[in-house]
Amino acid sequence: MSSARPPKLVNTIILSLGLMMACNVLSWIEITNEMLLQVKVKHGEQAQHRLILWKNLLESAKNLPEKDKLRQVNDFFNLNVLFIDDILQWKVDDYWATPLEFLMTGAGDCEDFAIAKYFTLKELGIEESKMRITYVKALRINKAHMVLSFFASPKSVPDVLDNLNPDIMPASQRSDLLPVYSFNGTGLWVAKARNSGKRVGKSDRLSLWNDLKNRMLKNPF
Repeated sequence: MSSARPPKLVNTIILSLGLMMACNVLSWIEITNEMLLQVKVKHGEQAQHRLILWKNLLESAKNLPEKDKLRQVNDFFNLNVLFIDDILQWKVDDYWATPLEFLMTGAGDCEDFAIAKYFTLKELGIEESKMRITYVKALRINKAHMVLSFFASPKSVPDVLDNLNPDIMPASQRSDLLPVYSFNGTGLWVAKARNSGKRVGKSDRLSLWNDLKNRMLKNPF
């Protein structure tokens, strides 16, 4: 569960979506044997092992049907990474980790789960137009939260990939989540019930994405 606050979303969203949506997960970094050795030295054997598992997933799931890709990616991150608040891990209120940072540290908050799932699925060939990173209010715990929404078709009710509930379920069955905003590489939407919502602009207005993008390029690990 995240400590993110919906009012911060516009500022958070206003520095960040640019490059990440334009590049695939493995187009900005190749997981080589040399890199794996460096990760082991810097972050330990478990971090190296998580990257090996991620690399294997990206190779083995490439030709699977969409539903199987969603299930395998959702399960992979939910099972291999622990939840921790940003303030405890990064000593700041809000920090969006790159997929590599997420896997190497082995922990992150809800934003990190959603971001890692988004880019992993994108690398596996899922069109970004079918995915949106979605801010919601988790009603049962009364906190802001982030999930990944998958639209099989433009007007369909999205499926929700979540770290709070490991089961992929239609948004219509997640009465515990109240959508606020969603975004992907091309747009930003204000939520409308549990469907697609109203588009309010381009995602290149947003902010933590730019910081995330720069870190992905300049200092991957």
